[in-house]
Amino acid sequence: MRDGARVLLLGCGAQGRAALHDLVTGDDTTHVVVAEASPEAAAFAARHPASRVTVHRTDAGDSAAIGALMRGVDVVIEALPGPFALPMGRLAVEQGVSLVSSMYYRDPQERDPARVAAAERAVGELGAAAAARGLTLLTEFGLDPGLDLVMAVRALAELDAVEEFHAYGAGLPAPDAADNALHYKFSWSPIGVMRSYNRPARVIRGGRAVEIPPAEIFEPRHVHTLDVPAMGGVLECYANGDAVHYAELFGLQGCVREMARYTGRWPGHCAFWNVMVKCGFLDPAPMALPGGAHAAPQEFVAALLASQPRFRYADHEADLAFVRVDVRGVRRGKRTRVVYDVVDRRDFATGLTAMQRTVGFTLAAGARLILAGSLPARGLLTPLDVPYDLVFPALERRGIRVTRQESAWA
Repeated sequence: MRDGARVLLLGCGAQGRAALHDLVTGDDTTHVVVAEASPEAAAFAARHPASRVTVHRTDAGDSAAIGALMRGVDVVIEALPGPFALPMGRLAVEQGVSLVSSMYYRDPQERDPARVAAAERAVGELGAAAAARGLTLLTEFGLDPGLDLVMAVRALAELDAVEEFHAYGAGLPAPDAADNALHYKFSWSPIGVMRSYNRPARVIRGGRAVEIPPAEIFEPRHVHTLDVPAMGGVLECYANGDAVHYAELFGLQGCVREMARYTGRWPGHCAFWNVMVKCGFLDPAPMALPGGAHAAPQEFVAALLASQPRFRYADHEADLAFVRVDVRGVRRGKRTRVVYDVVDRRDFATGLTAMQRTVGFTLAAGARLILAGSLPARGLLTPLDVPYDLVFPALERRGIRVTRQESAWA
């Protein structure tokens, strides 16, 4: 990143704080302009030296104010809740500034053909407008999606033919912190977690696309275990997301026999949520509550869990972040398996959780790549467009390391 660069950080929540820390402790003279509505988050940002950080108490819904801030910077890091991602991308293009975000610009769970086509057109037009102005919109650049996709491109390039592709992601309490009935604590939005527990998944089995309905995601026949010694135990893993979509992006359609993306949890988690989903506790439609109030069951459950300290990390408790890419196929006539892993742990020196580090530091790395002009193209980019060697050496200097294993595959 060039000296004297100005970065606008939209949002100083969990992931934004890690991005801010990375930027102000770097070996450059970057100045960070923070836009944050929350008094508590704004106060956190204001504790940094005024020579490096300027704080504006600005609501993300105030497009005029955000637009004015965008006009005075060299790149934008968008670390806001999901619904703001696409509007902020549009606003950045209008204001003539590049942007990096950890969010999707298309809903990967949308199945309605008309809506998918409309979203593709809108995002395509935005990408074309950005390219025409020489701008970069780097999206999905966090942990999962993000680092997993950068790792996937690297791993897939090592094989001549791919027969199986398995990707895993997990954000969990360390074993000694998994001390509640769910063996889980929230390191990101509770409502986001609840929504992810009640959506379909698509996988490839036996060379055919298979859709798993929301009510079946946690059923035993769709759950398998994975031993990860670096995590301290065995995870139970359930399908999450649309592997068919990624088969298209990776050019694997018609050749890959088994493919899925999975989320990992400590044992017992899936059995509990299997019952909750089937009982309607994660339904998204609002319902009437006593006293005339209305709320969706998933919103009620999220609020209930978020209100209890037992589901939040204490200052002395560690979380773990895990991403694995496991590809199997043929290289030079030999059946070969290649596995890339990232396991990160909370850093008590800074207080940053593993989830904050792996998402926030990745966002900051994306901003640096944009400012340095290192990315291979302009317009709308995803992690598939970012070379592995541009990302992981920088993250390794921050303690986020990749391990690689290769073995014969029967």
